[in-house]
Amino acid sequence: MDKEKSSEAGTSGGELSTIDYEVFLSFRGPDTRQGFTDCLYHEMQEANIRVFFDEEELHVGKEIADELPMAIEKSKIYVPIFSKGYVSSPWCLRELAHMVECTNTKPSEKEIMPIFYNVKPRDVRLMSPLYVHDLKEHEKKFGCQTRLKWEDALKSVAKIKGWELKSQ
Repeated sequence: MDKEKSSEAGTSGGELSTIDYEVFLSFRGPDTRQGFTDCLYHEMQEANIRVFFDEEELHVGKEIADELPMAIEKSKIYVPIFSKGYVSSPWCLRELAHMVECTNTKPSEKEIMPIFYNVKPRDVRLMSPLYVHDLKEHEKKFGCQTRLKWEDALKSVAKIKGWELKSQ
């Protein structure tokens, strides 16, 4: 059942199965990579769960902008790890919006399971000032339509029951 991971995420075309990863982790590297996310990834690996983890799965010489959406489409469960800096990253927001699109398109095949790491769901619902400044900055660069799309994705995922965790 285990597949060779080296070429799956970066391959274009329909020759591979629809699901290559059981879990896609979306996270802000500087916030959680060296701690929580790394531990979660390794525990999932130990449990023989096929996980897309950017550091392990992105291929040298390939366009990140091409590989990430494809990996999302080829994953079954999405785990966005919301942290204080999550919204500062346009990459994280693009991933999140694409996860929402995929679950809306195939709700019986895709699932989002959020983790709120040192943030609360109300922060992600934009009911606190935590993410507001970053979204306003993104609007300057990417436009109002993109900001609204990202806000909708945040609010949509914040409604999903997830795990609230605090670092010690």
